[in-house]
Amino acid sequence: MKKCFLFLVLLFNISFSQSKLLQSGPMVGYSDFREVLIWVQTKSEAEVKIEYMTEGETSKFTSTVKTTVEGDFIAKLFPSEVAYGKTYSYKLYINDVYVPRDYKLEFQTQTLWQWRTDPPEFSFAIGSCFYANEPKDDRAGKPYGDGYEIFNSILGKDPDFMVWLGDNVYLRTPDFLTERGIRHRYRYCRATKELQPLLGSVHQYATWDDHDYGPNDSDASYASKKLTEKAFNDYWGNLNTDVAGIGGITSHFLWGDIEFFMMDDRYHRDPNKKLTPGKAYLGDAQLNWLIKALTASKATFKVVCIGGQTISSAAVKENYATYPEERQQLINRLHEEKIPGVIFMSGDRHHTEISRMERPEAYPLIDITCSPLTSGVHNPGDEGNTHQVKGKTFNDRNFGIVNVSGTRKNRVFALTIFDQKGEKVWDYTIKASDLRYSK
Repeated sequence: MKKCFLFLVLLFNISFSQSKLLQSGPMVGYSDFREVLIWVQTKSEAEVKIEYMTEGETSKFTSTVKTTVEGDFIAKLFPSEVAYGKTYSYKLYINDVYVPRDYKLEFQTQTLWQWRTDPPEFSFAIGSCFYANEPKDDRAGKPYGDGYEIFNSILGKDPDFMVWLGDNVYLRTPDFLTERGIRHRYRYCRATKELQPLLGSVHQYATWDDHDYGPNDSDASYASKKLTEKAFNDYWGNLNTDVAGIGGITSHFLWGDIEFFMMDDRYHRDPNKKLTPGKAYLGDAQLNWLIKALTASKATFKVVCIGGQTISSAAVKENYATYPEERQQLINRLHEEKIPGVIFMSGDRHHTEISRMERPEAYPLIDITCSPLTSGVHNPGDEGNTHQVKGKTFNDRNFGIVNVSGTRKNRVFALTIFDQKGEKVWDYTIKASDLRYSK
């Protein structure tokens, strides 16, 4: 009995020592039919692997990945012996020692429904503007970030995945110019304690805005953008990046019958202060890629995610309306190609609202702005957004949950906004049938 007890104590001590090597994660990134991505960061060099299992199958292991200082001690692991439409639990091993977590670790593969059934019902979370206080680097005065329990509230809604709409970290003055500074901020924010359970079982996708790209209101002139591009791609688990082939973090993924177009509104952007006409927001090459990709898409809903507001008519702050020529070009080309099912999503503004632009001989364009998660709150007052949907605004920390349901020809995109405690604020429903061109 005594020997057994001592053996258990030894096992506990070994496991505890390895758990101390864990910096943050595991985080589940993209999900596909034949593989998923799981992200882990350690505090020093270590060997990392994942064991995964589902009901009725023998457990399997990923390949072992050694984290290195050159790779910021990040491991990206790929469970690849998986079946379609299954949910798997998984375990983390560091240096061949099981490292238990006190919350659910789970991932899922995509359902192969095409040509077989109606699309599956699923839900996803949205949010933007995550500020994690670090007093030594923050400005003096009242802390700008608060309410990290919002991540527990999101997890409590049990979404299949989450879409981060920008300002997912806030780079500070000591961070902007060096790789060491940029990676310090990403590493610090990713390790937020309240965030870990959400990362462990909800698939994560992201685009950026100015604060996780560079300084406030930064644009294509930002000298360290290659460094933040690399850090973004290292710290997130998107399915792809730079899909337009011009630099930046533009990406794309599918879930069920929705296609997501994650746009980069910083890498090719002209300065806000530029006075000459034709200012670039996405830039010609990225805009051309978007129109081609939307035209080719057969998805019921085509969700275009851009850090800044697209449809708001208020030419304030960094809204697309302050780049009127390119914004109008986007709107015109959507109509010229008669692309159905487009919905915009955005962050940035530190308040939540829905903008709806009515168009002659076309369906309305809708932009869901959801902000902030933990950063400061902004009350826009009357900014003059003539497309704002009355009663669909909120000026406190919040997140959104979108539930997609219905038969193939009658799909519904139902958004609910929740406050940081998870209490319902309001909801808004979009029918696929309302986003079509009449023949």
